[in-house]
Amino acid sequence: MIKRTIHEVNKLPEQTFIELFQDIYEHSSWIVEKIVPLRPFISLQEFHHRTIKIINEASDQRKLDLLQAHPNLGAKIAMTTHSINEQKGAGLTSLTAGEYEDFIHANKAYMNRFGFPFIIAVRGKTKSTIYQSLLNRLKNDKNTEFTTALAEVYKIAYFRLTDKIKTEERVTMTNHSNRQMYYGKGDVFAYRTYLKPLKGVKVIPESEFSGRNNIVFGVNVKVAIGGSQFLSSFTEGDNSLVVATDSMKNFIQRHLGSYEGSTIEGFLKYVAEAFLDKYPQMATVELIGDEVPFEATNGMVGNTLTESKLVYKRSRNEYAQAGIKLERTAQGQQITEQYSKLKDLQLIKVEGNSFVGFVRDEYTTLPEDSNRPLFVYLNIGWTYTQSEDAIGDAPLSYVAAEQVRDIACSVFNETETPSIQNLIYLIGIRVLERFPQLKDVTFESQNHTWDSVVEDIPNSNGKVYTEPKPPFGFQVFTVTQEDVKIAVTSALEESN
Repeated sequence: MIKRTIHEVNKLPEQTFIELFQDIYEHSSWIVEKIVPLRPFISLQEFHHRTIKIINEASDQRKLDLLQAHPNLGAKIAMTTHSINEQKGAGLTSLTAGEYEDFIHANKAYMNRFGFPFIIAVRGKTKSTIYQSLLNRLKNDKNTEFTTALAEVYKIAYFRLTDKIKTEERVTMTNHSNRQMYYGKGDVFAYRTYLKPLKGVKVIPESEFSGRNNIVFGVNVKVAIGGSQFLSSFTEGDNSLVVATDSMKNFIQRHLGSYEGSTIEGFLKYVAEAFLDKYPQMATVELIGDEVPFEATNGMVGNTLTESKLVYKRSRNEYAQAGIKLERTAQGQQITEQYSKLKDLQLIKVEGNSFVGFVRDEYTTLPEDSNRPLFVYLNIGWTYTQSEDAIGDAPLSYVAAEQVRDIACSVFNETETPSIQNLIYLIGIRVLERFPQLKDVTFESQNHTWDSVVEDIPNSNGKVYTEPKPPFGFQVFTVTQEDVKIAVTSALEESN
């Protein structure tokens, strides 16, 4: 099929326009007929949004008619060409006899419960994931499923539009490809009790961590959404497509109630996908989530001091952070950025650290020290070779922040540290050795070593220190799997 630009679409004769787009909503050409006089459109996304607005303003019966116009997935009945191709791409036209019977049975149960066929945008999905979605959505109440089914209809229409229209930027003289344009909401705090526990992570020598009970799960989320559809809100004050940031806050918090995973990374992906599903005008969604850590307290059970499963205290120590960016494409939603991070880890090693041999010239006042305390602040970030491993659905491939923390502490403890630079390199090597599914580890470190006040205390190895002067040194360094290969080769050569 030849794709047209939105400019060409705007110039099509009325009847040609209707014939070209009447099938984007299954057997419901009335929707396209209503938007003909609304041309010109400035983008594919505006075209799509206009159709959604027409449906939203229609009666509940008209909406139900739209849903009922769709075929049962996997059914051997007459369908539009679009439906045939979409179901074929998902493997629904080549079901085994057993799979066919399973779909027929589940579709019948769905139709009896809700009064319309099960609808899902199948592009990019497999027959097994579609079938599982069908079983999961059978648990919804009628109002929820009615809304969910309409959202899937909107996605199907969007995909069909991308088959007919080039996905170019808005038609405007003020648009530039390098423009930064997004808006969002920060400090969205959400707390949940009794989230699904994290179990089954890989056990490593440096850490006792084997999972989280998630009895208290806290997260502080920042969301930023973007897309060319929002340009007019900046340039013209047109808020017709703007989702209020207060709505974003409520959206994030309420989705924590329906999230069935066990990690911050998984929650962010779940929410980002839900944003793109709900709001077709959003082209990108970027979320950053900071863990709000809580620690269990102890309490007496009879005569035994036991870790409480009811009382937790807010931690003031390091915390995990995760980030994800999803973009809407013709092939569906795609993760374009993802990272996990441990932030604000503060470690002091009281001896066994040196810093000597550095450049000395007329600007140098720092004395060399062969045995100093070393106080470091560390932010440690890691990325996965396969971004899906970060979500936590396969716990053996998931890397917990607690394990990265414990590796950092262990390496610091066992290393005679000549510099912070070397320390973070060695920590990175160890992390990547333990978790080969990671692509790299990046460090942001700061030197906050205390200034000496009292050097000698009688009958004691101790000294007195104070906070360092305000300027601090910092380092940024990324360790890769290639560094691991080089380190292993060097170790083998030295042993021989």
